[in-house]
Amino acid sequence: MSTPLPPVETILEACEATWPPAKITHQGAWTIRDGAGGGKRVSAATENWPTTEADVKTAEAAMKAIGHPPLFQIRAGEEPLDRLLTAHGYDIIDPVNIWVAPVADLTRETPPPVSGFAIWPPFSIMIELWEAGEIGPARRDIMHRTSTPKTGILGRSDDSPAGVGFVAIHDGIAMIHALHVDPKLRRLGTARNMILTAAHWAADQGADYISLIVTQGNLAANPLYASLGMHLVGHYHYRIKGENT
Repeated sequence: MSTPLPPVETILEACEATWPPAKITHQGAWTIRDGAGGGKRVSAATENWPTTEADVKTAEAAMKAIGHPPLFQIRAGEEPLDRLLTAHGYDIIDPVNIWVAPVADLTRETPPPVSGFAIWPPFSIMIELWEAGEIGPARRDIMHRTSTPKTGILGRSDDSPAGVGFVAIHDGIAMIHALHVDPKLRRLGTARNMILTAAHWAADQGADYISLIVTQGNLAANPLYASLGMHLVGHYHYRIKGENT
C-alpha cells in the first residue's frame, strides 16, 4: 500500500518553520512577514480568512511600514483574494510547484560514493557556491536562524565541488531549500545525488517525508523531481503591484 502524503497546508507550515522570516506579525486578516531581504517566500503577506477591499489597504500599509513593496502569496482556495488583487492592479509572479515524497521511497537508492555530503556549519566552498547562485547573505541568514534540525548538502561531480543545498526538518518533513548547481557541472547527476543525500540524512534524523518548492518555469528541476518519483501536490503564486498601476 502506498504511503499517504501530508496535506499541502502541513508542507507549507514546514516550509515556514525551516525557512523562517526575520519577523512575523498578525494584523487583522493578515500574516505580515519581514523577510529582511531574504526573498519572496519570507516576505509575502498571506490571508488568514476571506478578505475585503479594506483589508487589502491594511496589508499594503503594514508592508510599506516595514519597507517592503506590497507582495501577497496566493494559495489554493484563495481565488477571491486573487481576483481582488487583480482588480487592484497586481500581477502574477513566480508560480511554483510543491513536490513531496516519502523518505523511504528515495532512500531505496544510494548516491554514488563521494557524490554528496551532509555538512553543517557550511564549508567556505559551500558559501562560494551559494554566492554564485545568488543566494547571498540575507538568504543564508535564514539558514542560521532556522532552529529545527538542519544541514547543508555539498554535491560533487567530476572530482569537483558542484552543488549546494540546505535541508531542515519540521514535523517529520525535511524541506530542501537554496539548491544550486554550478552551471559548468550540470547534467552530470549532481542535483539528483544531492537530493538522495538529503533523503538519507533525513532518514537518519527520523523524518518521514522530503519536500521542496520550485518555480514552474524551472524546466530542469521539475522533470528531475518527477523522475525521482516525487509527487506534485500543489501550487501557489505571488501577486505584486504592476509597474503601470
